[in-house]
Amino acid sequence: MSLFDVNNKNVLITGASGGLGKHITTLFAQKGANVIICARSADKLQHLKANLEQDFGINVHSFVLDVNDRQAFNQMISSLEDNGVRVDVLINNAGVSDTKSFLNYDDNDWDKIVNTNLKAPWQCSQEIAQHMIASHNKGAIINITSVLSESVNLGVSPYCASKAGLRHLTEVMAVELARFGINVNAVAPGYMVTDINKEYLMSDLGQQLLKRIPSRKFVDFEELDGALLLLASRAGKGITGVEIKVDGGHSCAPI
Repeated sequence: MSLFDVNNKNVLITGASGGLGKHITTLFAQKGANVIICARSADKLQHLKANLEQDFGINVHSFVLDVNDRQAFNQMISSLEDNGVRVDVLINNAGVSDTKSFLNYDDNDWDKIVNTNLKAPWQCSQEIAQHMIASHNKGAIINITSVLSESVNLGVSPYCASKAGLRHLTEVMAVELARFGINVNAVAPGYMVTDINKEYLMSDLGQQLLKRIPSRKFVDFEELDGALLLLASRAGKGITGVEIKVDGGHSCAPI
């Protein structure tokens, strides 16, 4: 068995229907894991499920839900357990952002971003951890943070705050859950080109940002694969409470 083997592990990915979440889901399906996907978009989720089942000959568990809805998340876990499925790895990937001046964000903006990026991972992790402990199932929780968990950029104050909080929550969870054999870590991507930010990253401002990244490139989704497989497999058995940065050296670059 390979150190990085995730074959037959039950891996739950939130925010799985597009972008990074879709890539993470496909990665684990390719590696033989049993993927469980959830997201708000029923159409995108159904399309992903159909493609994965056709491409890899697997049965994908799919749930349409909002990660902010604890009751819906709990019902999903109960449904899985009723079918003999226990989650081995939770990947808290769901996240949102916006771009406004600090002075222009309102309470609704703040609550939407912080609830999705910080409160929801806490809720989901708490529910999964309780089920892992009850079933004596030693597992892993991986939080997707960001280079902005420690760095700063203009116009994304609630996003920065939420990712900084999630990074610190990762450490606290790791300490409290270690005695149950549950590892909790984070992966912090640098800037990645997505449908949401493509216009900005390709603009003059985005190109100025690119010049501050030592690798002189934005992060590709697949560059996260090694860190994710490490933390989800027995290769990462002794690793807990860390944030692995995958940012081309951005976070340690001189100002």
